[in-house]
Amino acid sequence: MISNPAGLHDPTGFGYSHVAEVGDFVLVAGQYASGADGHVAVAGFEEQLDLAFANLGIALRSVGLDYDSVFQLRTYIVDHSPEKLAALGQVIAKYWPERPPVQTLLGVASLALPEMSFEVDAVAVRR
Repeated sequence: MISNPAGLHDPTGFGYSHVAEVGDFVLVAGQYASGADGHVAVAGFEEQLDLAFANLGIALRSVGLDYDSVFQLRTYIVDHSPEKLAALGQVIAKYWPERPPVQTLLGVASLALPEMSFEVDAVAVRR
């Protein structure tokens, strides 16, 4: 089942959906610091991190899951640096203080919208 939860922008105009349920697996499309219109709502990197992970939580809760259900993250940082990695590590520790999910981090030149500096997608599982 594919869905676009209330509380997140309608992504269909951008050519995708937010959540796909495939058996016990839940795939969450790249979440970023999007506002109700799909455009980036905050400018700073750390603020974008916070809003992207908040949006990830909205997507997870829409199918009855939470952050503890996530076992894989893929993160994308524009102009990656040690300072940005440290900020990401702090946010990860907030949601997964004892055992974070596996993660692949990619430093990229740009993302879908020019204002985006961070994006995260996730794979979760129903237990």
